[in-house]
Amino acid sequence: MNVAVPTEDKQMQDIIEKVRSGERLSREDGEFLYSSDDLLTIGQLANEVNMKKNGRKVYFIENMSLYFTNVCEAHCAFCNFRKDEGEEGSYTLSGAEMIAYVEQHFHPGVREFHIVGGHNPHVPFQYYVDSLKALHERFPEVTLKAYTAAEIDFFSRISGLSYREVLEELMKAGLKSLTGGGAEILSDEYRKKMRVEKADVSQYLEVHRTAHNLGLRTHTTMLYGSVEKHADRINHMLQIRELQDETNGFLVFIPLSMQPISPRAGIRRRNSAFEDLKTIAISRLMLDNFQHIKAYFINIGTQLTQVSLTMGASDVHGTILKERISHAAGALTPEGITREDLIWLVKGAGRIPIERDTFYNEVKVYE
Repeated sequence: MNVAVPTEDKQMQDIIEKVRSGERLSREDGEFLYSSDDLLTIGQLANEVNMKKNGRKVYFIENMSLYFTNVCEAHCAFCNFRKDEGEEGSYTLSGAEMIAYVEQHFHPGVREFHIVGGHNPHVPFQYYVDSLKALHERFPEVTLKAYTAAEIDFFSRISGLSYREVLEELMKAGLKSLTGGGAEILSDEYRKKMRVEKADVSQYLEVHRTAHNLGLRTHTTMLYGSVEKHADRINHMLQIRELQDETNGFLVFIPLSMQPISPRAGIRRRNSAFEDLKTIAISRLMLDNFQHIKAYFINIGTQLTQVSLTMGASDVHGTILKERISHAAGALTPEGITREDLIWLVKGAGRIPIERDTFYNEVKVYE
């Protein structure tokens, strides 16, 4: 398969040759790709890589997003989900309350609970353990993909336990995988500017390293589109790539397009479609040791997600059911999507929808 759009740019030609020969792209290559406006060549090259790895298969899961608490000690500049204790709209659910909520919306096809929330210092670590345990005992067939690396670091601080001990306690309660959030941009300078009052770069990476060494496969993200430079995004990918070389514990990389604080914000306050597609494609090219790159329809919309399937993405996330964090920050997309619509979306891109479990085992193929 050849790139259909010819290019006379020597550096782009060199990158094409590197990719086709299986040579790893460098920091300079990644920064060049971001500086280029040749989206078609970048996208088609990423498509070549994805087709070699996954063929025409595109994965999704029947899942539910759950949020036990929105009370948070951190004040990250980009977050509109968090609340202070006692503030209007703040909540902290018990296990029984969450089970009641799930039972209202649950159906037998749900395979995963995606659980994240605030860093609530007004409850002990045991609360977070018991929250998982209650769900696991009521819905033992559903995989618990719970908490970010930043939450694990927070649990370590409030409990006095090591990362390993925190994870072992959560695994006893039913934890099977970590979510990818809390990465934002892996740059201490960025985290200072954006008031990321939670796990720093080394702590984020160490939590995932520890989880991988305990046998947990995890997810990882990059929240792009605010104050960071393109070089910061590439550096983020390189740090994740290096840890993947070491542990091979990541299942998927998820570029998350930053949302403005207000849903009424105009298009100039949002990432462009061009930037979103380029970031997905560059992620596919840089992260040669990742099997999957996810297009997150909550942040980029369903139609752009469909286009991304020809530019390196092999996963469209899942049904979700009432996503809250991106929508609190101004996302204009649906809060969830049906299995039928996901299948239609994937087929519309000329791909084969594959319903999966948390670990990318195939559950059903929709030819």
